[in-house]
Amino acid sequence: MSRKFTVAAAQLGPIARDEPRSSAVARLCAMMKDAKARGASLVVFPELALTTFFPRWFIEAGPELDRWFETEMPNDATAPLFDLARELQIGFHLGYAELTPDGHHYNTAILVGPDGEIVGKYRKIHLPGHWENEEWRPFQHLEKRYFEKGDLGWPVFDMLGGKLGMCICNDRRWPETWRVLGLGGAELVCLGYNTPIHFAPAPEHDHLQYFHNELSVMAGCYQNGTWGVAVAKAGLEEGSVLIGGSLIVAPTGEIVARASTSGDEVICAEVDLDRCAEIRANVFNFEEHREPQDYLPITAPKTKRRAAE
Repeated sequence: MSRKFTVAAAQLGPIARDEPRSSAVARLCAMMKDAKARGASLVVFPELALTTFFPRWFIEAGPELDRWFETEMPNDATAPLFDLARELQIGFHLGYAELTPDGHHYNTAILVGPDGEIVGKYRKIHLPGHWENEEWRPFQHLEKRYFEKGDLGWPVFDMLGGKLGMCICNDRRWPETWRVLGLGGAELVCLGYNTPIHFAPAPEHDHLQYFHNELSVMAGCYQNGTWGVAVAKAGLEEGSVLIGGSLIVAPTGEIVARASTSGDEVICAEVDLDRCAEIRANVFNFEEHREPQDYLPITAPKTKRRAAE
């Protein structure tokens, strides 16, 4: 049985601070229709796709912060996206800020099947940025303040005849993310990101942001024999330039599609999940060639943690 299908990466242009969720969802729906018209069975949306990237501002804990979070999914604002997916029979991946009933805050992504039902959830583990308001920065990056480290690991889900996994933004830079997904059998990894061009602590790296994005995804896919769909929020958003550069990568590490704008844009590629075996049965045959007994330093506990944790 063929395990080929078309996947779409739906890059988002900027979302203004005062733009309502209804506007963002309408844009997502328009791109979902575009993806379906191109034959896509799955459309991948970015990290925090319903709002502007609010961690760039210092916000005190409480109602003003919590208004950026979703307390249920779907909800009134996102129901049109779920309804459209059900109508078009197309799956999707969506990133958003999650506030749980017991008060926990996560940077979250979900996979939704063509029937409009949630198949799986992931909560971001590698949180970048800092905890306190640092006024010397042109903008903040307060993910460590606003989100808790994800508590679900990197699960892999059965969908579209294959094994699908998720990670979010900074996770893509860490080889452990991809390896755990690979060990779980992931054949396609969906990931969204909001990456600014300017990195205040090391501005000498700003010119490498596009390169490092592609390098991380290409290496992760190749070293684990998986497809990758990496999707950006892009463009000049509230004074911060986000890199864009959404891409679809084959298990060989080759880029098969790449976005060319900094706005709302849909790119597509046919994926063949059986191609994962090209790498997994040969170069990176885990059963034959891995030596996990020699990797113990990788899983050694952290020795330095912030006092407040």
